[in-house]
Amino acid sequence: MAEKKPRALFEDATTTERTVSAPVVTPDRRRHRVAMWQFAVAGLVVLMIVIGGLTRLTDSGLSITEWNLVTGVLPPLSPDGWVSEFAKYQKIPEFIEMNYDMGMAEFKRIYWWEWGHRFLGRIIGLAYLIPFALFLVRGAIPAGWVGRLFVPGLLILVQGAVGWWMVSSGLTERVDVAPYRLAVHLGLAFVILALLVWNGLRLSRPEHESLAARRQRFGGMVGAISGIGALAFLQILAGALVAGHDAGRGYIDWPLMNGAFLPPEATEMTPFWKNIFENPALVQFDHRMIGYLLFAAVIWLWLRSRRTGHARLKRWHDWVLVATVGQMIWGILTVMNGAPLAYAIIHQIGAIILIVLLVRARYEAAYPTEQKIARA
Repeated sequence: MAEKKPRALFEDATTTERTVSAPVVTPDRRRHRVAMWQFAVAGLVVLMIVIGGLTRLTDSGLSITEWNLVTGVLPPLSPDGWVSEFAKYQKIPEFIEMNYDMGMAEFKRIYWWEWGHRFLGRIIGLAYLIPFALFLVRGAIPAGWVGRLFVPGLLILVQGAVGWWMVSSGLTERVDVAPYRLAVHLGLAFVILALLVWNGLRLSRPEHESLAARRQRFGGMVGAISGIGALAFLQILAGALVAGHDAGRGYIDWPLMNGAFLPPEATEMTPFWKNIFENPALVQFDHRMIGYLLFAAVIWLWLRSRRTGHARLKRWHDWVLVATVGQMIWGILTVMNGAPLAYAIIHQIGAIILIVLLVRARYEAAYPTEQKIARA
């Protein structure tokens, strides 16, 4: 007769088999995963903006004269491939009029910047579209969020087309890309970044917490931050025009410009409106004036945040003020040093930090963190 297996000390007498249940993925955990995806893509977009700025500042953006979505993934892999790419570049105005003495080594340097910028753009597209499709198929996207998450993906695809639209403007009649198109390209990148950060923040908290927090929202502060965010966005577009015209290197004194508040050549174009977008003197003047206005608006916003009685909201506005002060001081130093590459790219990074902080401050105003201190 077979010997009976002894039972474990605390085993239920009625239990004959042990079952292991699969871990349950709760709706809150799904929200958290989607939020982390949004933040991860936002990080890639930050890297993309920085590399894009370096591509512009190193005058590398026109080194690749074709847009091949699939075959363009690979760089030249042979000496003949490099000769072919260089020959294409030698046919555009930038080489003919400015870089006619460029050799292969220098061409490779600018080529790698542009190739890296485009390659990262492809990575961002895949990093958004593939997870979006997987989340959608698995039913992991929270209710009501499919359309909201579709928008950044669509804008990322549009951004690729805008990027080529910008590059193509410098391949026939110009020696650089059109400043208008550069401003659109940079502005759209910041819109995508702000949307991704906002979505990530919204999804990072359980839905019931978000609904409860929304009832405590500071409506006036939300509107004020939105207005200042729009002003900061306008300043970014103005900065893109400065970069597009190399206007940051023409007037290196401060607070005046070549000894004058407004240089006389700032209004010499006709019709007058062309000065606003195409005259380097007025372009830099406008960037300075918008900067002063933004600085004053942020101080006003900071003072207004003091009256809310909400500690975390006030703390985020402290950081917004610090970022604004730092960005203004660094902008002045950039101009006074003739906008060297290192100064200019740090100034662009400062703009990224400011926009992200404004989005975070707006979220805190719209969905305040619970605190024990009574609201004012």
